[in-house]
Amino acid sequence: MAASFPPSIFSSSPSSSKLTSISSFSRDSSLHFRSRRMRKVRATILRENEKVVVEETFQPKASPDHEPPPPTSVEKWVIKIEQSINILLTESVIKVLDTLYHDRDYPRFFVLETIARVPYFAFMSVLHMYESFGWWRKSEYLKVHFAESWNEMHHLLIMEELGGNAWWFDRFLAQHIAIFYYFMTVFMYALSPRMAYHLSECVESHAFETYDKFIKEKGDELKQLPPSKIAVKYYTEEDLYLFDEFQTARLPNTRRPIIKNMYDVFMNIRDDEAEHCKTMKACQTHGNLRSPHDAYNETVSSEDDDIGCILPDAECEGIVDCIKKSITNKS
Repeated sequence: MAASFPPSIFSSSPSSSKLTSISSFSRDSSLHFRSRRMRKVRATILRENEKVVVEETFQPKASPDHEPPPPTSVEKWVIKIEQSINILLTESVIKVLDTLYHDRDYPRFFVLETIARVPYFAFMSVLHMYESFGWWRKSEYLKVHFAESWNEMHHLLIMEELGGNAWWFDRFLAQHIAIFYYFMTVFMYALSPRMAYHLSECVESHAFETYDKFIKEKGDELKQLPPSKIAVKYYTEEDLYLFDEFQTARLPNTRRPIIKNMYDVFMNIRDDEAEHCKTMKACQTHGNLRSPHDAYNETVSSEDDDIGCILPDAECEGIVDCIKKSITNKS
């Protein structure tokens, strides 16, 4: 299921002007990403005893010219309710999974990956609807969410290769939970993108903790097993443009996995989940999501005189806000 994408934008060129642009981009991008104040989450190839704390992600921060106003007391109250509901939903599903899969790791991972990729389909569905109505055009959101779904799809393929979907009940449960989760996320995202992103962060956080626990318990055994063929192809042989795209808290080309055994496979899956957490955290601040590759394109365009006609993106949060602003703009 591999796809072909444009060659890396960071490849060298004989043109000295382009080399200067790339060098300038690297300096500017480093400052941009440092300003996000990344803390303890590091999703590179982590060492065996290295600690990763998903909850302590970078603080979402928009660009200086797009600094969001601080939340009012009412907004803080609403956010607290949204997050409480999400935590309750997540913990309920976790209890079901703990009961059914307490000693069946690969089937549990299969169910978890089937569920974890659903929100990105839902986000893209709603964003396409907004774009069709002219309410909200956010190409960066669409591209990043597709890249996230592409990453989760390969996690799912790996679990299928390991036999996680062998029993019909596991497939039945995962598919029906996914259908319910999809429509629930579409409804939630249409009303409150912030709440939908937080729910997805909760799911990805649980996925990270699940894989982290599995690696600590089965690490020695995993090091003796040959790597998944799908994992080797995805992490080391395919075009890694989309692999870089979903990791919005880091520069492209800064994480290149090495896959020698199943321990490396699960380490990288775990680290992927940490990156998903950081992206979902950033999305909860409206307008904060930034494509790593688009940052480069904007830098190059700003240095050229002929930048063409760029239409501004429509800005709205949720369907209520979109309808209100659509009516306001027409009047």
